[in-house]
Amino acid sequence: MSGPTTAVIGAGISGLTSGKMLTDYGIAYTCFEASDRIGGNWAFGNPNGHSSAYRSLHIDTSKDRLSFRDFPMPEDYPDFPHHTQIKDYLESYAEAFDLNRNIEFQNGVQHARRLDGGGWEITDQAGAVRRFDHLVVANGHHWDPRYPDFPGEFTGRTLHSHHYIDPRTPFDFFGARILVVGLGNSAADIAVELSSKALQTEVTLSTRSGAWIVPKYVYGRPADTMYRTTPYLPLSWQRKIMQMAQPMNGSNGTLYGLPTPNHKFFEAHPTQSVELPLRLGSGDVVPKPNVTRLDGSTVHFEDGTSDDFDIIVWATGYNITFPFFDPDFISAPDNHLPLYKRMYKPGIDDLTFVGFAQATPTLFPFVESQARLLAAHLVGAYALPDVAEMERVIKEDEAKYIGHVLKTPRHTQQVDYFIYEHDIRAREIPAGRRRILAGRR
Repeated sequence: MSGPTTAVIGAGISGLTSGKMLTDYGIAYTCFEASDRIGGNWAFGNPNGHSSAYRSLHIDTSKDRLSFRDFPMPEDYPDFPHHTQIKDYLESYAEAFDLNRNIEFQNGVQHARRLDGGGWEITDQAGAVRRFDHLVVANGHHWDPRYPDFPGEFTGRTLHSHHYIDPRTPFDFFGARILVVGLGNSAADIAVELSSKALQTEVTLSTRSGAWIVPKYVYGRPADTMYRTTPYLPLSWQRKIMQMAQPMNGSNGTLYGLPTPNHKFFEAHPTQSVELPLRLGSGDVVPKPNVTRLDGSTVHFEDGTSDDFDIIVWATGYNITFPFFDPDFISAPDNHLPLYKRMYKPGIDDLTFVGFAQATPTLFPFVESQARLLAAHLVGAYALPDVAEMERVIKEDEAKYIGHVLKTPRHTQQVDYFIYEHDIRAREIPAGRRRILAGRR
């Protein structure tokens, strides 16, 4: 092994993919994992508290889109695998490329400090202080629950969707009056599961902005395999075509009683659910607009109505946080983390972020493309541009990827995978090679 000594924080999909690529390029690295297992968000019941998987969770992206490009999912997997199959897939990935030998389990990073002149001082969970040339941050962004701030106080029971397991855990939901707040994929799944008549519950679903609810299948095929964006046409044209197709999909939530979406299709992350429209249409889930006030067991809504509830499930997203950094070093207020190519902070060349994006349609091959850029950088086959150019491109990319979306913490990291992957492979890595050659003249 050669190249800069490298520390990787986290053994979820981003940390594993980074480790695999570093191994391919012969770069010495150590992966710090607070848990006793790999998988991060996909390790159900993960002791490190970073898993948001509930017992019934199936992936919303089809296996064809989800697979790593150099390690396809098993052919016998269903189109939309269960979380246990995703975990098994990651275990097979780690075994195939011998990744566990570089992972220090139950030894996360307590503190990371950048040294004067570059390099990193890492204090691990065991209390040891260690030094590395480069730091890769891959601790994920779906583990620190984000809560809304509504006026008043609710005196019933509450939990964030991050802590939901099943209809018996962590609460017994049987017979309860339940309010689910939010309309992302987790909110839809939980509302559907808890509205089963077998549970004798009353389920209400409250949303602030409405949503476009897309099907998982179109013409008998996984819907996400029926489209892909291209870098050879303006993205605005491609979005317009997709917007025009939505009436055929019946994806406007207004059709099922939800508030009218306050955005066009692709101006916010769509919700993918086959069952939610059926539950709304059958009356098993009652739609409501945004909450205006909490008053004991009563919740008031924007339409002037109110209802009493026993339990509120907050399906309201996550904060991007880095507990191992000093707050004045790097933070992400309102989840805004401006990074060059979603990876580099201008002026800090020995720090790389991997996996900090809401990639459409999927994160798995997205982090694979990021790992290729990371490895090329560490072996000296790629050079970053100067700070001014990085800051210019960050603004340009943000305008391209999120300039059209709702200005909310959920959408600060939106990226189109197909456009991003082409940019990294066909443009950015070759440009980085040219910068190296220019510097040698």
